[in-house]
Amino acid sequence: MSSAVPVAGPTPLRRAPTQQRSRERLERILAAATALIAAQGSDAMRMGELAEKAGISIGSLYQYFPDKAAIIRTLAERYNAQGRACIEAALAEVRDIASFRTAFGALIDTYYAIFLAEPVMRDIWSGTQADKGLRDIELADSRANGAVLAATLARLDPDADRERLASKAFLIMQLGEATMRLAISVDRREGDRLVQDYKRMVMRELAPS
Repeated sequence: MSSAVPVAGPTPLRRAPTQQRSRERLERILAAATALIAAQGSDAMRMGELAEKAGISIGSLYQYFPDKAAIIRTLAERYNAQGRACIEAALAEVRDIASFRTAFGALIDTYYAIFLAEPVMRDIWSGTQADKGLRDIELADSRANGAVLAATLARLDPDADRERLASKAFLIMQLGEATMRLAISVDRREGDRLVQDYKRMVMRELAPS
């Protein structure tokens, strides 16, 4: 990931855990939040309900997170980091068009598998759309992912217009995120077709055979 492209602002945590017990409590909070969002959506989650499910007092919960948006942001950043790691690993060794087609095609499949395994990502994304700060984080993440893709494309074509590469890569990554969320919002058969259509469109644009 390009360190020149920020993917997040200051930590949403009110209290950064330093001791093992505090870290375990934080993980318990986030696991409980994930379960609640998966069951009823991010809009319906309430801080009191979350504290009860995590087995802590409401005061302890507020020691870590000032509000629900901070919890959603933390979860979104974790999923963003997981996605960035996949992108970096998939494209790191690409040096020609053939290896790009193989790597990027596999990356799309891997990313889709992550969304299928973690459908709560769709609800977390919905939560980010209601808050401008969270939307900005999502856009910054797409730009950062796009920077990785643009750098890969520049390796393949050193004479290419870098500004156009950056714009194209940003758009492709943003559309990829939207495709994955749409694909897990419909039935599996239709979702599979949508992902394959996205893959074909991207390959026609970036690596025509």
